[in-house]
Amino acid sequence: MTIGPMLFPGFDSLRMARDGVELHVRVAGQGAPLLLLHGHPQSMAMWHRVAPQLAQRHRVVLMDLRGYGDSGRPPAGEGSAAYAKREMAADALHVMRELGHARFQVLAHDRGARVAHRLALDHAQAVERLLLLDVAPTLAMYRGTGEAFARAYWHWFFLIQPPPLPEALIATDPARYVRGVMGARHAGLAAFAPAALAEYERCAAIAGTAEAICADYRASAAIDLALDQADQDAGHRLPMPLRVLWGTHGAVGRCFDVPALWRAAADDFTGRSLDCGHYIAEEAPALLLQEANDFFRSTE
Repeated sequence: MTIGPMLFPGFDSLRMARDGVELHVRVAGQGAPLLLLHGHPQSMAMWHRVAPQLAQRHRVVLMDLRGYGDSGRPPAGEGSAAYAKREMAADALHVMRELGHARFQVLAHDRGARVAHRLALDHAQAVERLLLLDVAPTLAMYRGTGEAFARAYWHWFFLIQPPPLPEALIATDPARYVRGVMGARHAGLAAFAPAALAEYERCAAIAGTAEAICADYRASAAIDLALDQADQDAGHRLPMPLRVLWGTHGAVGRCFDVPALWRAAADDFTGRSLDCGHYIAEEAPALLLQEANDFFRSTE
């Protein structure tokens, strides 16, 4: 049974659908709309230490990405096209429009930040401000992969292997996969509230999850790279204010020049490292709230 209501008291739970894919959403608060997108192998539960506070200043919208949490897990299709970040971004845009928000701000982590990047490129008129956590542009990360990054982000290269091997290995013990990926980073499993970790494990065990997360990563290594390269070749940049935060103890900041890569992709970049690892919203929620309150507009 989901324990989401315990993590998000006062949030309404909604179900929406786009092109047959059911999307799980939670909403609370008043003020300027703010969409939160989670990372892998997590769900919207990762925001439990910051979302209630943000809802005091914003209309906060949480959603589980397709393939994760309690959202649907559609078949991947040829080339994993159902999990292209363009499709996942269209899900997010659909949710916000259904809630009456034609223009909104976005806070996103990890995989959700890659969805948010594509959302901001494809629908710049909808995204007012963009705050991304512990990522560099996907194309730049693949092109610049070295030994240190490959060792730290081994799952990037494991999950894109041809089916059915990665799916089969994950499905044998989904909770072990979740704990193995998350626990191997800077703060270990101690960074996660037991209730949140239980949610990640519950959702990882839902039928079709292993197939969905592999499709997500396969899309990132194929169709998403092609779209990113096309945007780069065309000179497309992010026009809205962009802030990026990364963990001092995370692999992204160690292996890449995060400011330089985002300055090359955006017209209005600010950002800095925080004294934490990859899971900023759970390792350093107070610091994240300070940054969010400074960056986001809180009134309509």
